[in-house]
Amino acid sequence: MKHFNDCPIILDDYLNYLLTIKGRSNLTVKEYYYDLKRFLKFIIIHLRLKIWRENKMEKRAERLNSLLVQLFNDILHIEEKVLKSSEIKDLSITEIHTIDAIGTQGNRTMGEIAHDLRITVGTLTSAINRLIKKGYAERSRTEEDRRVVLVSLTEKGKHAYKIHADFHKEMVQATLNSYNDEEQEVLCDVIEKINIFFEDKYEGLQ
Repeated sequence: MKHFNDCPIILDDYLNYLLTIKGRSNLTVKEYYYDLKRFLKFIIIHLRLKIWRENKMEKRAERLNSLLVQLFNDILHIEEKVLKSSEIKDLSITEIHTIDAIGTQGNRTMGEIAHDLRITVGTLTSAINRLIKKGYAERSRTEEDRRVVLVSLTEKGKHAYKIHADFHKEMVQATLNSYNDEEQEVLCDVIEKINIFFEDKYEGLQ
């Protein structure tokens, strides 16, 4: 029996089977040996590359998750800090976001605002009550249907809206100033894709 170097036992047995049982010539079996050896090297390289890619993707996923969580928390922290140092320090993050959803374009229904905030009308009612008590919003009803409740901002509320809008405008502008035109387009595309993913995945959640 002939032994072939650098071969697994099962492959060594197979080559000897070809040589002794099947009666293949030494030259033919030797060619099989070299072909199979090259094939095994290819498989090993392919598997190592696959493992490397999987590890790289896993590390990239962990890094992305860490960055998204940190970014989200940082924005909330900075926003809260800016609010506390401004003239609207009596507003919470939830309340300022409710003001942002109400907007300055006129009356909106409770359902419309709740939909934009991804919350229930019941949860929104508590926030609106607090804003009305603080003088930032007001509630009214339509003449056509007294059951429909409309919400709008007072002048004080519109001023708070502008302060919050200016904060976001400055934050976005500072971010864009760090990139050239091409990088800005890439950044916008990536964020848009992330946003679409979350909207599609959690569309039914409120």
